[in-house]
Amino acid sequence: MTEWIKAEQVSGLLEPGMTVFVASATAEPREILQALSQQGDCCAGVRFVSVSLPGVNNVDFSTFHPQTRATAFFATARNRASMAAGQVDFIPLQYRAIYDYLASGLDIDVALVQLPPFETDQPVSMGISADFLPGVLDNARLVIGEINTRQPVPQDAPAMPQSRLDYALECDRPVPVVPEPAANEANDEIGRLIAGLIEDGSCIQAGLGAVPNAALAALAEKNDLGCHSGMISDGVMELAKAGNITGLYKTVDKGKIVTGATLGSDALIEWAGSAPELMIRPVSYTHDPGVISRIDHFVSINTALEVDLFGQVNAESIGGRQVSGPGGSVDMMRGAALSKGGKSIIALNATAAGGKVSRIVAALGPATAATTLRSDIDYVVTEFGARRIRHLPVETRAQALIEIAHPDFRDRLRDEWNEMVRA
Repeated sequence: MTEWIKAEQVSGLLEPGMTVFVASATAEPREILQALSQQGDCCAGVRFVSVSLPGVNNVDFSTFHPQTRATAFFATARNRASMAAGQVDFIPLQYRAIYDYLASGLDIDVALVQLPPFETDQPVSMGISADFLPGVLDNARLVIGEINTRQPVPQDAPAMPQSRLDYALECDRPVPVVPEPAANEANDEIGRLIAGLIEDGSCIQAGLGAVPNAALAALAEKNDLGCHSGMISDGVMELAKAGNITGLYKTVDKGKIVTGATLGSDALIEWAGSAPELMIRPVSYTHDPGVISRIDHFVSINTALEVDLFGQVNAESIGGRQVSGPGGSVDMMRGAALSKGGKSIIALNATAAGGKVSRIVAALGPATAATTLRSDIDYVVTEFGARRIRHLPVETRAQALIEIAHPDFRDRLRDEWNEMVRA
């Protein structure tokens, strides 16, 4: 039976040596975390584990107490300093592998999660962000739920028996929102080029950020699209409302928009709570290449920090410094490769630092790990063009990538390539 407590009482349930999972995205239990941050002694010797998303979840758990440690799968603006200091351990895993690790590779003592309201003796919905929760809740010894009166209850989402909720507390907080990225001409051109690669009836997946957002905006002339994604933003909602996304030709979950998390505006959160076409599913489903492979004409759209002339992708570090994580792009790319008529697209601006740095590079730096292998790459798009390089020989793919680099860097890239391969 669920015991109702106050946020301040959660501290009494923690002990040194415990591993505590904290839900992320819009399921982050901010009332509980605020209380714990003010009662730091209870966190001594505790390890917090969370899939905190850059730009969305901004808590550095290791700051709760000098003897607190944390495990992260993304570097964020808040935890990078602690990561460098050794208080946060970074584990580089793709999304599907994170789910398996949390479900069966890690002993979890306590799970902290924000949930929507529920009726007495009724199952408890996991809400509009249930990406990793089903696996964690099957594994955790103790589950503590922060019941937020403002969390919507979607029509089709995973739920758990109320008996699985050991402790609960009430709160009334705004659901976290993610501001829409500002538009610019380069991103708009990238979006237009991506739209040119997508046929009517395709099923799309788009990551978060300015470039995927521009791609979604550019799909306003497409018909009967489907959507199967790890997370959705306002762009997906707008296409659904306008009738561009119908799911009519989806070969799996026909007519449905599938996602693991919902990240965007208040309008998106409200829509997610009532849209009959929305299906909330865990990462074990959204990022399973076996599921994706059965979706015909699946198109994944993700971004990167760098692409080198071999076709390797860096989506997580700058100058050897971790700034993000592997995420789920490779899961989606591999599923797309198995899909009938599938495509995967890596899209990025051609330059960074105000045009001073090329993001098409001769080779990834010595301290830079490849997020995506050269054997997984398919299409690459910048504002200077789109090229499919999957089946190109090494020399030809290098030249194709140079063609879509910024013109100011093309000669240098050719010289660097020739030095590397002909030395």
